[in-house]
Amino acid sequence: MKTNKGTKANYSFLAKLLHWSFIFLFAYGIFKQIDNINQLEDIYLLKFEMLFALFFLSFLIFRFFYMTKTQETSLPEDTPRSQRLAAKIVHYSMYICLAAIACSGMMIGYLFWLGLKDGLLIELVIWVHEFSVSLIYWLISIHVIAAIFHRLKNDGVWNSMPPFWKENEDDIA
Repeated sequence: MKTNKGTKANYSFLAKLLHWSFIFLFAYGIFKQIDNINQLEDIYLLKFEMLFALFFLSFLIFRFFYMTKTQETSLPEDTPRSQRLAAKIVHYSMYICLAAIACSGMMIGYLFWLGLKDGLLIELVIWVHEFSVSLIYWLISIHVIAAIFHRLKNDGVWNSMPPFWKENEDDIA
């Protein structure tokens, strides 16, 4: 799927499915999050949280390798290098941040299971987890703003992923 000026790469059906499925998986993770670490006293909740984080991380890793090995950017060839670099930084940062959320969540669960329910180590891991969650909100916001920018720019990038509000193919520069 080479990207040429005037023609746009379109992501595969699987790439789109992974993208939109991951959004729902992430939203579910946010919705079902625990309010207090002491809720992990419930062994069934602890196991569920650990399995969810493991599934989340596995899904993320699969998606990362699928996207990097089989898909190419939908940015037009004439996109400035600075904009290409910014897009790459945001995308890779999102993967790193999402992995950090899952890994730190599993580490919190493991430390809690070991009986380390307070202290510097678990506080540090909780801080990493919370910081990663805060950072991912910023990165997602930047990603969505960039998508809307491309929709308004009408350069064809928008049509490569969203299933709605499609650009008119005849108007794309």
